[in-house]
Amino acid sequence: MSRLLDPAVLMAIKDLPLAAKTTIDGFMSGLNKSNVKGPGLEFSQYRSYQPGDDLRWLDWKMYARSDRYYIRESETETSISVRFLIDASGSMAHKDGAFSKMDYARYLAASLGWLAALQGDAIGLYAFQNQQLYMLPSRKDPQHMNRFFYQLEQLQPEGHFTTPIAYNNIFTNSQQKELLIFISDLYQPKNEISPLLEALAAFRHEVIVLHLMARNELDMDYAGYTTLQDLETQQTIPISSPQYRQEYQQKLQAWLQTQRKQLLEKNISYRMMTMNEPIDKALNDFLQQRKKSIL
Repeated sequence: MSRLLDPAVLMAIKDLPLAAKTTIDGFMSGLNKSNVKGPGLEFSQYRSYQPGDDLRWLDWKMYARSDRYYIRESETETSISVRFLIDASGSMAHKDGAFSKMDYARYLAASLGWLAALQGDAIGLYAFQNQQLYMLPSRKDPQHMNRFFYQLEQLQPEGHFTTPIAYNNIFTNSQQKELLIFISDLYQPKNEISPLLEALAAFRHEVIVLHLMARNELDMDYAGYTTLQDLETQQTIPISSPQYRQEYQQKLQAWLQTQRKQLLEKNISYRMMTMNEPIDKALNDFLQQRKKSIL
């Protein structure tokens, strides 16, 4: 077991499904339920017989009671590939209290990865940093889980986000739709992240963006400091002026609304997570919301 797996977090999420919201082609039986209706394992509903339907799935008891032909439909249970995409650029070193954004990202990925593996899914890890891309392809076995946790623990934020040339081909060869969970603060001084998300949406994978924000950057609360330094560009800016703080708050809210709107327009799920929120509560709320959305 990894040190990243807080027992309180695991107890909070262990019974909640991490299921793909859209139809996902599974490669073996698991605990994730797809939206595919057909001759599966768990009964879903009846529907009227249509010419061309497989007669093996006629329900003769329903015919005896109603004198009509009904097809018994089920939900096919599938296992999926869940890939975790981690922004490991310098801005993820931003701290609020004892946690950095990278710390929070590690705990999120470790907990959701553990849950996905518990449900029988394959998991993979992709870290974007310094014009490079670290890849741990999706697999499903205990040794792979250990590698997943080890690589998460080794991630240290530095440099810039990876440029598109390094990741353009990594998702094009997949023959099935996948669940891709991108964890980032969405900081992109040179528009490095948007092309990635646009490409993922174009490949018709299901994409979830977990947007990490620190409470001190949301409130512009840096008591005792008069300047801030950009962790990626090294640029410094003054923050002592009350007028500057007000302007910052207005621009920040507009930026957050724009990020959410643009992602939703691409059919990308978006959820902002604030780092002062306990991780078990953040994950519980996130997974409960997803559970309701697929019922």
